[in-house]
Amino acid sequence: MTAAGLLMSPAAAPAAGAATGSPAPECVEHFQGWRYTDVHNGCGDTVSVTVTYTNGQWAPCRVIEPGGRAAFSGYGTEGNHVTGLRTCDPAAVTTDGP
Repeated sequence: MTAAGLLMSPAAAPAAGAATGSPAPECVEHFQGWRYTDVHNGCGDTVSVTVTYTNGQWAPCRVIEPGGRAAFSGYGTEGNHVTGLRTCDPAAVTTDGP
């Protein structure tokens, strides 16, 4: 699945605690599983992204080099699926959670 098909709708609120910007570029993809959501940077440039979830849970801002990967929480037993990937400013996030 690509991020392009799963981007957060403009009316939805960003995850609490994560400084979010615009939708992540289409070359950044995510693959979710029960335990982890793997995000892959297929772009030629470094990106800073966070994940948004159906229940609005907080997610960190991670810097991912070209070709790199980062892991975020998966959907878990409550079915908390990823609704999109957003750009973020890692300097603006000062905590790992609420």
